[in-house]
Amino acid sequence: MLIATWMFWLGRREFVHIPPGGKAFIKEALGPKGIKSLKNLVPIYLLISVFWSLYDQNASTWVIQAKEMDLQFMGREWLPSQIQAINPLLVMVYIPLFTYLLYHTISRFFPLNAVRKMGIGFFIMVPSFLIIAFVQAGIEAGQTPSIAWHLIAFLFLTAAEVMIYQTGLELTYTQAPNTMKSFLMSLFLLTIALGNYVTSAINFFIKNADGTSKLEGVSYFLFFSGLMIVAAIAFVFVSKRFKEASYIQGTPDTETT
Repeated sequence: MLIATWMFWLGRREFVHIPPGGKAFIKEALGPKGIKSLKNLVPIYLLISVFWSLYDQNASTWVIQAKEMDLQFMGREWLPSQIQAINPLLVMVYIPLFTYLLYHTISRFFPLNAVRKMGIGFFIMVPSFLIIAFVQAGIEAGQTPSIAWHLIAFLFLTAAEVMIYQTGLELTYTQAPNTMKSFLMSLFLLTIALGNYVTSAINFFIKNADGTSKLEGVSYFLFFSGLMIVAAIAFVFVSKRFKEASYIQGTPDTETT
Protein backbone atom coordinates (compact mmCIF):
# COMPACT_ATOMS: atom_id res chain seq x y z
CA MET A 1 0.00 0.00 0.00
CA LEU A 2 2.91 2.33 0.68
CA ILE A 3 4.30 1.71 -2.82
CA ALA A 4 0.83 2.17 -4.34
CA THR A 5 0.36 5.45 -2.49
CA TRP A 6 3.78 6.65 -3.62
CA MET A 7 3.01 5.76 -7.26
CA PHE A 8 -0.32 7.58 -7.01
CA TRP A 9 1.48 10.66 -5.65
CA LEU A 10 4.02 10.55 -8.51
CA GLY A 11 1.21 10.74 -11.04
CA ARG A 12 -0.58 13.65 -9.38
CA ARG A 13 0.35 16.05 -12.19
CA GLU A 14 -0.70 13.61 -14.92
CA PHE A 15 -4.27 13.01 -13.76
CA VAL A 16 -7.23 14.92 -15.14
CA HIS A 17 -8.39 17.11 -12.26
CA ILE A 18 -12.06 18.00 -12.33
CA PRO A 19 -13.48 20.20 -9.56
CA PRO A 20 -16.75 19.17 -7.85
CA GLY A 21 -19.67 19.75 -10.23
CA GLY A 22 -22.09 21.29 -7.75
CA LYS A 23 -25.19 22.57 -9.55
CA ALA A 24 -23.67 21.61 -12.91
CA PHE A 25 -23.61 17.96 -11.79
CA ILE A 26 -27.27 18.04 -10.75
CA LYS A 27 -28.23 19.76 -14.00
CA GLU A 28 -26.37 17.24 -16.14
CA ALA A 29 -27.53 14.23 -14.10
CA LEU A 30 -31.17 15.26 -14.56
CA GLY A 31 -30.65 16.40 -18.16
CA PRO A 32 -30.89 14.36 -21.38
CA LYS A 33 -27.26 13.15 -21.23
CA GLY A 34 -27.48 12.05 -17.61
CA ILE A 35 -30.82 10.27 -17.95
CA LYS A 36 -29.65 8.52 -21.13
CA SER A 37 -26.44 7.34 -19.44
CA LEU A 38 -28.37 5.97 -16.48
CA LYS A 39 -30.83 4.15 -18.74
CA ASN A 40 -27.90 2.67 -20.63
CA LEU A 41 -25.79 1.61 -17.67
CA VAL A 42 -28.11 0.72 -14.79
CA PRO A 43 -29.55 -2.43 -16.46
CA ILE A 44 -25.98 -3.58 -17.16
CA TYR A 45 -25.00 -2.88 -13.55
CA LEU A 46 -27.90 -4.95 -12.21
CA LEU A 47 -26.75 -7.93 -14.26
CA ILE A 48 -23.13 -7.44 -13.23
CA SER A 49 -24.26 -7.81 -9.62
CA VAL A 50 -25.21 -11.42 -10.46
CA PHE A 51 -21.63 -11.99 -11.60
CA TRP A 52 -20.35 -10.74 -8.24
CA SER A 53 -22.80 -12.96 -6.37
CA LEU A 54 -20.96 -15.93 -7.87
CA TYR A 55 -17.46 -14.45 -8.01
CA ASP A 56 -17.11 -13.63 -4.32
CA GLN A 57 -17.98 -17.20 -3.37
CA ASN A 58 -14.42 -18.18 -4.29
CA ALA A 59 -13.55 -16.83 -0.84
CA SER A 60 -16.44 -18.55 0.94
CA THR A 61 -18.17 -21.65 -0.43
CA TRP A 62 -15.12 -22.62 -2.51
CA VAL A 63 -12.88 -22.50 0.58
CA ILE A 64 -15.38 -24.58 2.56
CA GLN A 65 -15.43 -27.12 -0.25
CA ALA A 66 -11.62 -27.18 -0.42
CA LYS A 67 -11.51 -28.49 3.17
CA GLU A 68 -12.94 -31.78 1.86
CA MET A 69 -10.53 -32.03 -1.09
CA ASP A 70 -7.05 -33.46 -1.56
CA LEU A 71 -4.83 -30.47 -0.84
CA GLN A 72 -1.63 -32.17 -1.99
CA PHE A 73 -0.61 -30.48 -5.23
CA MET A 74 2.71 -29.72 -6.93
CA GLY A 75 4.69 -31.42 -4.18
CA ARG A 76 3.21 -29.55 -1.23
CA GLU A 77 0.09 -29.38 0.89
CA TRP A 78 -2.01 -26.26 0.42
CA LEU A 79 -4.28 -24.57 2.90
CA PRO A 80 -7.93 -24.44 1.73
CA SER A 81 -7.76 -20.68 1.12
CA GLN A 82 -4.29 -20.52 -0.43
CA ILE A 83 -5.41 -21.59 -3.88
CA GLN A 84 -7.00 -18.13 -4.28
CA ALA A 85 -3.50 -16.76 -4.81
CA ILE A 86 -3.76 -17.93 -8.43
CA ASN A 87 -6.41 -15.28 -9.14
CA PRO A 88 -4.23 -12.11 -9.02
CA LEU A 89 -1.46 -13.95 -10.89
CA LEU A 90 -3.90 -14.90 -13.64
CA VAL A 91 -5.20 -11.33 -13.79
CA MET A 92 -1.68 -10.05 -14.50
CA VAL A 93 -1.26 -12.66 -17.25
CA TYR A 94 -4.75 -12.35 -18.75
CA ILE A 95 -4.94 -8.57 -19.14
CA PRO A 96 -2.05 -8.22 -21.65
CA LEU A 97 -2.88 -11.59 -23.23
CA PHE A 98 -6.49 -10.64 -23.83
CA THR A 99 -5.75 -7.04 -24.84
CA TYR A 100 -3.01 -7.74 -27.36
CA LEU A 101 -3.89 -11.22 -28.62
CA LEU A 102 -7.28 -12.69 -27.76
CA TYR A 103 -9.45 -9.65 -28.52
CA HIS A 104 -7.69 -9.01 -31.83
CA THR A 105 -8.05 -12.65 -32.84
CA ILE A 106 -11.76 -12.79 -32.00
CA SER A 107 -12.40 -9.46 -33.74
CA ARG A 108 -11.31 -10.96 -37.04
CA PHE A 109 -14.43 -13.12 -36.98
CA PHE A 110 -16.69 -11.31 -34.51
CA PRO A 111 -16.03 -7.57 -34.09
CA LEU A 112 -15.73 -6.81 -30.40
CA ASN A 113 -16.82 -3.76 -28.46
CA ALA A 114 -17.07 -3.29 -24.71
CA VAL A 115 -20.52 -4.83 -24.23
CA ARG A 116 -19.66 -7.84 -26.39
CA LYS A 117 -16.54 -8.51 -24.32
CA MET A 118 -18.66 -8.35 -21.19
CA GLY A 119 -21.26 -10.65 -22.73
CA ILE A 120 -18.61 -13.27 -23.44
CA GLY A 121 -17.43 -12.89 -19.85
CA PHE A 122 -20.93 -13.65 -18.57
CA PHE A 123 -21.03 -16.96 -20.42
CA ILE A 124 -17.44 -17.85 -19.45
CA MET A 125 -18.40 -17.49 -15.78
CA VAL A 126 -20.83 -20.42 -16.02
CA PRO A 127 -18.24 -23.23 -16.46
CA SER A 128 -16.39 -22.12 -13.32
CA PHE A 129 -19.40 -22.99 -11.15
CA LEU A 130 -20.24 -26.11 -13.14
CA ILE A 131 -16.73 -27.36 -12.30
CA ILE A 132 -17.37 -26.64 -8.61
CA ALA A 133 -20.68 -28.53 -8.86
CA PHE A 134 -18.83 -31.45 -10.48
CA VAL A 135 -16.29 -31.44 -7.63
CA GLN A 136 -19.10 -31.38 -5.07
CA ALA A 137 -20.72 -34.38 -6.76
CA GLY A 138 -17.45 -36.27 -6.32
CA ILE A 139 -17.24 -35.33 -2.65
CA GLU A 140 -20.81 -36.47 -2.03
CA ALA A 141 -19.97 -39.76 -3.76
CA GLY A 142 -17.23 -40.37 -1.20
CA GLN A 143 -14.32 -39.28 -3.36
CA THR A 144 -11.58 -36.78 -2.52
CA PRO A 145 -11.08 -34.65 -5.65
CA SER A 146 -7.77 -32.86 -6.15
CA ILE A 147 -7.53 -29.14 -5.38
CA ALA A 148 -6.28 -28.84 -8.97
CA TRP A 149 -9.95 -28.72 -9.98
CA HIS A 150 -10.17 -25.34 -8.26
CA LEU A 151 -7.26 -24.13 -10.36
CA ILE A 152 -9.20 -25.04 -13.50
CA ALA A 153 -12.27 -23.26 -12.14
CA PHE A 154 -10.14 -20.17 -11.49
CA LEU A 155 -9.02 -20.15 -15.13
CA PHE A 156 -12.63 -19.50 -16.15
CA LEU A 157 -13.53 -17.28 -13.20
CA THR A 158 -10.55 -14.96 -13.72
CA ALA A 159 -11.17 -14.75 -17.48
CA ALA A 160 -14.74 -13.66 -16.73
CA GLU A 161 -13.44 -11.14 -14.18
CA VAL A 162 -11.10 -9.52 -16.71
CA MET A 163 -13.78 -9.37 -19.39
CA ILE A 164 -16.49 -8.00 -17.08
CA TYR A 165 -14.75 -5.95 -14.40
CA GLN A 166 -11.91 -4.37 -16.38
CA THR A 167 -14.13 -3.71 -19.38
CA GLY A 168 -16.90 -2.44 -17.11
CA LEU A 169 -14.57 0.16 -15.62
CA GLU A 170 -13.62 1.39 -19.09
CA LEU A 171 -17.24 1.36 -20.25
CA THR A 172 -18.39 3.36 -17.24
CA TYR A 173 -15.75 6.02 -17.79
CA THR A 174 -16.46 6.49 -21.49
CA GLN A 175 -20.25 6.40 -21.15
CA ALA A 176 -20.47 8.83 -18.24
CA PRO A 177 -20.85 12.56 -19.02
CA ASN A 178 -17.87 14.51 -17.74
CA THR A 179 -19.50 15.78 -14.54
CA MET A 180 -20.97 12.34 -13.72
CA LYS A 181 -17.92 10.08 -14.03
CA SER A 182 -17.30 9.70 -10.28
CA PHE A 183 -21.00 9.19 -9.58
CA LEU A 184 -21.43 6.45 -12.20
CA MET A 185 -18.15 4.84 -11.21
CA SER A 186 -19.50 4.59 -7.67
CA LEU A 187 -22.66 2.91 -8.99
CA PHE A 188 -20.50 0.44 -10.91
CA LEU A 189 -18.53 -0.43 -7.77
CA LEU A 190 -21.79 -0.70 -5.85
CA THR A 191 -22.55 -3.80 -7.94
CA ILE A 192 -20.01 -5.70 -5.81
CA ALA A 193 -21.98 -4.99 -2.64
CA LEU A 194 -25.27 -5.68 -4.41
CA GLY A 195 -23.94 -9.03 -5.63
CA ASN A 196 -23.07 -10.05 -2.09
CA TYR A 197 -26.54 -9.01 -0.95
CA VAL A 198 -27.99 -11.23 -3.69
CA THR A 199 -26.08 -14.21 -2.31
CA SER A 200 -27.07 -13.32 1.25
CA ALA A 201 -30.74 -13.00 0.29
CA ILE A 202 -30.71 -16.34 -1.54
CA ASN A 203 -29.09 -18.06 1.45
CA PHE A 204 -31.75 -16.52 3.71
CA PHE A 205 -34.69 -17.70 1.61
CA ILE A 206 -33.41 -21.25 1.11
CA LYS A 207 -32.82 -21.76 4.84
CA ASN A 208 -35.24 -24.14 6.52
CA ALA A 209 -36.61 -23.62 10.01
CA ASP A 210 -34.36 -26.37 11.40
CA GLY A 211 -31.23 -24.66 10.04
CA THR A 212 -30.82 -26.90 7.00
CA SER A 213 -30.96 -25.59 3.46
CA LYS A 214 -33.37 -26.25 0.60
CA LEU A 215 -30.36 -26.18 -1.71
CA GLU A 216 -27.39 -28.18 -0.48
CA GLY A 217 -24.29 -29.54 -2.11
CA VAL A 218 -24.48 -29.96 -5.87
CA SER A 219 -27.92 -28.35 -6.17
CA TYR A 220 -26.60 -25.17 -4.53
CA PHE A 221 -23.84 -24.69 -7.10
CA LEU A 222 -26.09 -25.70 -9.98
CA PHE A 223 -28.60 -23.08 -8.86
CA PHE A 224 -25.99 -20.32 -9.12
CA SER A 225 -24.80 -21.72 -12.46
CA GLY A 226 -28.38 -21.45 -13.72
CA LEU A 227 -28.70 -17.95 -12.30
CA MET A 228 -25.60 -16.93 -14.24
CA ILE A 229 -26.96 -18.45 -17.45
CA VAL A 230 -30.16 -16.43 -17.02
CA ALA A 231 -28.12 -13.26 -16.42
CA ALA A 232 -25.94 -13.99 -19.47
CA ILE A 233 -28.97 -14.42 -21.73
CA ALA A 234 -30.57 -11.29 -20.29
CA PHE A 235 -27.34 -9.40 -20.96
CA VAL A 236 -27.56 -10.31 -24.65
CA PHE A 237 -30.95 -8.57 -24.90
CA VAL A 238 -29.81 -5.60 -22.81
CA SER A 239 -26.71 -5.14 -24.96
CA LYS A 240 -28.82 -5.00 -28.13
CA ARG A 241 -30.55 -1.90 -26.75
CA PHE A 242 -27.31 -0.31 -25.59
CA LYS A 243 -26.39 2.96 -27.33
CA GLU A 244 -22.69 3.62 -27.09
CA ALA A 245 -21.48 7.15 -26.42
CA SER A 246 -18.07 8.68 -25.79
CA TYR A 247 -17.50 11.33 -23.16
CA ILE A 248 -13.76 11.93 -22.81
CA GLN A 249 -12.21 15.04 -21.33
CA GLY A 250 -10.91 17.34 -24.05
CA THR A 251 -12.59 15.53 -26.96
CA PRO A 252 -15.96 16.13 -28.66
CA ASP A 253 -18.87 14.09 -27.32
CA THR A 254 -20.01 11.35 -29.71
CA GLU A 255 -22.83 8.84 -29.70
CA THR A 256 -23.53 5.78 -31.84
CA THR A 257 -26.50 3.46 -32.04
